[in-house]
Amino acid sequence: MDRGSERETPPRPEAGQDATGEPAEPGRVPLAVVVVDRDGLVSHWSRGARRLFGVPKEEAIGRTALDLLPVSGALAGDRDAAPHADDGLGPDLESSLDGGLSYPAAGRARLAVPGRERADVLWWAYPLVGPGPERLLVLAADADGLRPGDGTIERIAPGFALHTDFPGAEDLARRLPEILPSMSVGESARIVGQILELGYPVLEFSQNERVPVTPDWGVARRAERKARRERAARARAAGEPVPRELGEDAEDLEYAAVRERLEFLNEVSGRIGTSLDLSRTIVEVSRAVVPRFTDVAGTYLREQVVAGEGFPEGVPDTTTLWHRVAVEHTDEPGRWDDVVPVGEAMPFPAHTPFFQCMTSGEPVLVPRISEEMGHAIAAQFEKRDIRPLITGRSMLVVPLKARNVVLGFMILLRHPERPVFNDMDRVTGAELAARAGLVLDNARMYTFQENVAETLQDSMLPHIPPRMAGCDIATRYLPGTLLGRVGGDWFDAVKLHGGRTAFVVGDVMGHGLNSAAMMGQLRTAVQTMAGLDLPPAQLLRNLDDLAQRLGDTYLATCLYAVYDPIASELHLANAGHIPPVLVRAGDGRSELLDLPTGAPIGVGGVPFEAVRVRVEPGDRLVMCTDGLVEVRGEDIGVGLATLCESAAHPAASMDDACDTIIRSLNTRGGRKDDVALLMARLNGIAPDDVAEWRLALDPAEAGRARAVVREQLHDWGLAGLAAPAELLVSELVTNAVRHSHARPVALRLVRGDTLLCEVEDDDHELPTLLSARPLDDRGRGLRVVSTLAREWGTSRTGTGKTVWFELTLPRR
Repeated sequence: MDRGSERETPPRPEAGQDATGEPAEPGRVPLAVVVVDRDGLVSHWSRGARRLFGVPKEEAIGRTALDLLPVSGALAGDRDAAPHADDGLGPDLESSLDGGLSYPAAGRARLAVPGRERADVLWWAYPLVGPGPERLLVLAADADGLRPGDGTIERIAPGFALHTDFPGAEDLARRLPEILPSMSVGESARIVGQILELGYPVLEFSQNERVPVTPDWGVARRAERKARRERAARARAAGEPVPRELGEDAEDLEYAAVRERLEFLNEVSGRIGTSLDLSRTIVEVSRAVVPRFTDVAGTYLREQVVAGEGFPEGVPDTTTLWHRVAVEHTDEPGRWDDVVPVGEAMPFPAHTPFFQCMTSGEPVLVPRISEEMGHAIAAQFEKRDIRPLITGRSMLVVPLKARNVVLGFMILLRHPERPVFNDMDRVTGAELAARAGLVLDNARMYTFQENVAETLQDSMLPHIPPRMAGCDIATRYLPGTLLGRVGGDWFDAVKLHGGRTAFVVGDVMGHGLNSAAMMGQLRTAVQTMAGLDLPPAQLLRNLDDLAQRLGDTYLATCLYAVYDPIASELHLANAGHIPPVLVRAGDGRSELLDLPTGAPIGVGGVPFEAVRVRVEPGDRLVMCTDGLVEVRGEDIGVGLATLCESAAHPAASMDDACDTIIRSLNTRGGRKDDVALLMARLNGIAPDDVAEWRLALDPAEAGRARAVVREQLHDWGLAGLAAPAELLVSELVTNAVRHSHARPVALRLVRGDTLLCEVEDDDHELPTLLSARPLDDRGRGLRVVSTLAREWGTSRTGTGKTVWFELTLPRR
């Protein structure tokens, strides 16, 4: 804290010490901090200001800033012009103190300081344009202590450190994003955070970070160049020869400007394209140019680019929709949000500079937006007046192109106080847009490929109903996290005759579109063979043969299980897959089922074995792929043990049980593979809900079939289904009796979520749906079944065939 009793001029700190005489932090030097109010009076004078300018705080507060800061005299840095004069801080700071400068400025000067030798000073001036009495923030530092000895430090930027004595510092810090108009929100937030946490300003040496205005060590300083220009002008006016070093000023200026723009473009190139995420890339491109190159940057992209569709074709026209995807600015927060919200889509009329840019593919420069042009641009914004935001500003519209196609464009606006965009800015903007266009196109292509892959993956994953005959089902699929979002994992549940359900989980080894395509072929093959009611071992044998015919490039594991809810039995076969977990309803224990492992699909020439496992109502079957339990560097047994433990955890629902497993196994870290998980609660079908009869090979048995069905439906309280059920059963039994050879016809009714009726005979030829002509005496039975039944089907059995149909149960 500054004390009123300390009126003596403090000694100049030694090298390596800070303003308090304590050892300075490496790379940090204290700053003088001066705040000037709207009346031109000093409202804050830091300890660093006292040490640098030699004036105590109590003498500075309330005095006119022009009296305390030596702003008159020769130009900053022009030591040859007045070697013994008290060089002032320069006209930029003087105009700031007088209220004539409304943009940040910086410079260098030599000052006469009371009580010691002349000081070489670096200074920054930031106009404070927001609410409150403060008008100007001036930062200054002793340049003699900042000279880099090894020549590696190119830039110096203000930062902040401990122990400030700044009345109202927290209030001012909270408003920094509003009162520093040339700073982006991110840069302001950084300064705000350091003010509130640490306190008084210091200088940070940095080769990478910049603030809006920073003195250069390596190029000719603005004040020095300006002094040389004025001396050259005076010489020409007097008819005197212009010294060579002054005549070379234009070349120096051009070199400095080119160097500055190359540095800017290199810096921008390093800040964009850090990821292939399209949304993040858009934000990076917008923030890279604000506030260094422009004060406002609005980014617009074509509809196809935003939607992640293919490459946009054709030249844009007045019907082309452009989506505003980002708006970055240095104005007060929220000023642009209501007028030009992000996400809005709109076309642009032919008379606008935006249309000219997107159709020509070339930058369009508007030095100043006139009232007339502002009105023309604002005309397309319904009920929103954009004119106050754009009129009087300099505008540059640059196209975002890739492969000679315009993907979008950026609208760049500068505040009226800043220099207008010029031809060099046009070239810089075009180069900037070219680099940004390539980055955006890379992100667009990646997004497009991701969308294609995800669409393919989603199309191949089945939509399994949560309830099938005698069981409840829940599933989860998690895309890969490290090796791509598309893989070869899949699950499925297939409805079989007899109220049975086939469960399958498989994993094609590898990742990417090829693996996903192979997975789709195998999944389709499994569905087809399951529909033929092949036994599990035979199904895997046929699947292995198919994989051999498709090629030897891929291998796959597969676990296939058939659940019979009437017999309370699982019939399983395994092809190199991790075993399933069975959670017993009685005692809640879980176990890995001991199955013959078998070889993966695609190895060829290996046998597969099947086992039968008795289950009870309420037992749960858990099948998953190895991506859930396998983690690099960890034995898979650990994951399987965790799977068993988490599967046995009580849960309110099947979905909750799946989520418990995912949380337990997916939070261990290191997962890179995709994951497929299928859980089935095996509810079974009670014996009272099943009725069976054997019918002789006599056409009269059709009448008996109608009678027993009618009676059974009345016992079940389903008398409303008796009429259609009798008709359909009569048709199927008649056909079965006609085509059977020796064995009796079997008739079975099953009451579940639907009414299932099955008729089985010993004929292996499957019936087909025919189109009967008016005089035909055959071919109408299955047409009736197809019309009246909810579903129907046929399948071969070991002894013949089964024809079945379902009727919807009445609502209770």
